[in-house]
Amino acid sequence: MTATCVLVTGSSGYLGSQVVAELARRSDIATIALDVREPAQRLPGVTYEVADIRAPEVDAIVARHRPQVVVHLASIVTPGKKSNREFEYSVDVDGTRNLLEACLSHHVKRVIVSSSGAAYGYHADNPEWLTESDPVRGNQSFAYSWHKRLVEEMLADYRARQPQLEQIVFRIGTILGASVHNQITDLFEKPRLIAIRGSASPFVFIHDQDVVGAIAQGVGSKVTGVFNVAGDGKLDIDEIAQRLGKRCVVFPAGVLQAALWLLKKLGLTQYGPEQIDFLRYRPVLDNRRLKEEFGYAPKLASAEVFELWRSSRANKSR
Repeated sequence: MTATCVLVTGSSGYLGSQVVAELARRSDIATIALDVREPAQRLPGVTYEVADIRAPEVDAIVARHRPQVVVHLASIVTPGKKSNREFEYSVDVDGTRNLLEACLSHHVKRVIVSSSGAAYGYHADNPEWLTESDPVRGNQSFAYSWHKRLVEEMLADYRARQPQLEQIVFRIGTILGASVHNQITDLFEKPRLIAIRGSASPFVFIHDQDVVGAIAQGVGSKVTGVFNVAGDGKLDIDEIAQRLGKRCVVFPAGVLQAALWLLKKLGLTQYGPEQIDFLRYRPVLDNRRLKEEFGYAPKLASAEVFELWRSSRANKSR
């Protein structure tokens, strides 16, 4: 039996390295790992390629390996201090377009793309539970949210014009795991959690291994489409604070907006007044389609994922 060739972009990142490790364990898959930097560790049986996702070399790499499936994880999730919007756009949006064109040129059968619940945007009129039929309205004020929206609009255009390239798009909730560190966990590490008066600030979480499991299933699945990836249920900011043994400091939205505007103007914080919407209008993802149509049921619910992260954090501090 011939192995399925799978190329993974962003393969050295937190999620990408775990996806590569999972695929490398399977004898029916030949894994190609592509990233802009050399991997910290090379796994046996995996072929490693180094290239910028925006570069012409991507086309040559796809041509050389002829993957049947491409798992696209390369994006700017947590910008560095020297990052800027132009650079982030070029990686997130132009890089995706560059990869899709290479896939079309060399007859890739399927792409699996990691999108985000942030693609829905942070809006006061978001429904309590967002489904895949709700529009993507990523906010222009948030680079990550905006770029996920633009990428999803691009993917929809490709689905209409190039239906031979199958797509699975995963809109992923907040990823937590034993060793994860991101902008959300930074909020939870503060001595007090910030809450906005009148907002529950709900969070949906997904275990990193459930994201890996869904992606791995997508490699061999015949199902295509767009799927929310989140654990069952949600946790409000007050529940999160209680589980952490912390208190919430509650601010009126206007007061916090003014404070963030001043602090950013003085160079004392990277966060501006737009962060208010990030906190109070959290997109909450309905996962029924993932379970019923795609056929993957997350093993851990949102609360269970959070408890796993909290426990691992507590163990490290001992």
